[in-house]
Amino acid sequence: MANAVRDQRLDGRRPGSNLEDLVVISGLSGAGKSSAMNVFEDAGYFCVDNLPASMIRSLSELFMHEGSKVERAAVVCDSRGGEYLAELAGVIDQLAEAGVVHRVVFLTADEQALVTRYKETRRRHPLSPHGSVVDGIRAELELLEPVRQRADIVIDTSGLSAAALRRKVADELLEPSTPGKLAVTFTSFGHKHGPPRDADLAFDVRFLPNPHYDADLRPLTGFDQRIVDYVGRDGRLEEFYGYVKPLLEFLLPQYVTEGKAHLMVAIGCTGGRHRSVAITEHLAAHFRDRPEYFVEVAHRDVDRLPIKR
Repeated sequence: MANAVRDQRLDGRRPGSNLEDLVVISGLSGAGKSSAMNVFEDAGYFCVDNLPASMIRSLSELFMHEGSKVERAAVVCDSRGGEYLAELAGVIDQLAEAGVVHRVVFLTADEQALVTRYKETRRRHPLSPHGSVVDGIRAELELLEPVRQRADIVIDTSGLSAAALRRKVADELLEPSTPGKLAVTFTSFGHKHGPPRDADLAFDVRFLPNPHYDADLRPLTGFDQRIVDYVGRDGRLEEFYGYVKPLLEFLLPQYVTEGKAHLMVAIGCTGGRHRSVAITEHLAAHFRDRPEYFVEVAHRDVDRLPIKR
């Protein structure tokens, strides 16, 4: 429904403007606005969080300028903006009058769900920093009622996990014909240089034969077939693949379902030059031709020279 509303507005957008979609996200504090914005960010939207209402109009003018390359944008405006929030309903009316193609998404939740979330995070409500959370919720409900009345879609997040909310937002607000691919980075690293900070999955392959202890193989890297043959000489490498490949075949679609946009799979050996490099290259090649994934490869420590002994 929200996409149909946007399509109707496209016909009346300002001539010369490249802006096809401006999504204004608002709603109750704790209802999941950040999770909703992340969906648009992963879909390639230009996103601004905690934007004062008075600046939305100026930003839209910038986006609609003929020199702007921004086609899709999403902004979050909520109670963190303080006194500026009262202007939001009027700003939404101005967007319509100016022919700005826009949609308004309002996120809400029942009082008990919001109270529970605040207790879990131990945060104070922006409209009741020194009082009760309930008082803040009720004051916010009243303040945002004019915005809710102007919303193209209202999403009740009570009982929804963050992943379920992301799926709902994507299903109802993004074009179904252009699903995003999961970007998978396979990276090698050496344990002696420290663990990778951004790894989602990490496999330790130091149990495999180590070419470092062969003087002829030590200067080589995992790109060399001689290293691959050495690491796989006792059959444990193929056995390892027999477990890891089915595991990744199962896990990667699960991450897609959860709405994850990027996954880093790290393979670690001692120095990050031999075993981990060979295995990283092999796993990346295995998944590279899958249309549902965008595969990249990184080798963090392959250029570090081995220590002479």
